[in-house]
Amino acid sequence: MSRPFPSRSFFSPGSSVRVNGKIRAREVRVIGVEGQQLGVIPLADAINMARVNGVDLVEIAATANPPVCRLVDFGKYRYEQAKKEKESRKHQHANKVKEIQLSAQIDPHDFGVKLSHAIDFLCEEMKVKATLRFRGREMAHKEFGYQQIEKFTREVAPYGHPDSPAKLVGKGITVMFSPLPRNKRAKNPRQDEIDAESAAENAGDRDEVNQRHPEPKPVHIRQPDPSAKDQSPASFANSPFAKIELNTHQEPPQERASES
Repeated sequence: MSRPFPSRSFFSPGSSVRVNGKIRAREVRVIGVEGQQLGVIPLADAINMARVNGVDLVEIAATANPPVCRLVDFGKYRYEQAKKEKESRKHQHANKVKEIQLSAQIDPHDFGVKLSHAIDFLCEEMKVKATLRFRGREMAHKEFGYQQIEKFTREVAPYGHPDSPAKLVGKGITVMFSPLPRNKRAKNPRQDEIDAESAAENAGDRDEVNQRHPEPKPVHIRQPDPSAKDQSPASFANSPFAKIELNTHQEPPQERASES
């Protein structure tokens, strides 16, 4: 015979936060509304205490022995937890990595373009992986490759720092850069240009929206001329039937019949 309810193994201990009657413990350690320790109390007494204070009994440490519960409004508790998670995500390290490829005989203009891209990535809280590949006989003169990596490291220093010294892996040199904190990082030299481009894009989006959904033109209602108040409309002034007098007096039908 199948059971109408799922088994107890369906609920994992950390799947959700238990509140009030969903808490599975005979005794719980209770934290008061103002954060004071109230000691170990039977579950029924703790729930009654929460009802008296007009709050919920929320289980905050299910793995403790006995479980730790707090007297707090459940909606407020969820808001505080969401706010903490948002703050922790804001301060966590950058997890995106962008790769910049160099060469031992790179042109100065190409070097400047790749350096500009690396600075943009670092200012956007991204990591940068600089890779220099040796081609053909360039392996016999690795010092030129290390010179390019050192130059790149010096130029990027105001915006990021290398996680470790440059390493020779196979036929290339690799080094990873992490962005500096905002208060220690220099301003992006292309920041004004980036702001101008974003403003132009926003203006272009607004123009496109206006083209798709143009504003309706105002309708001007012609007001009547007070001097022509008693004048009849021009459409009836030249009508040939305007001067015809209608005979509204009609004889009774009996009189017409007697005359005939």
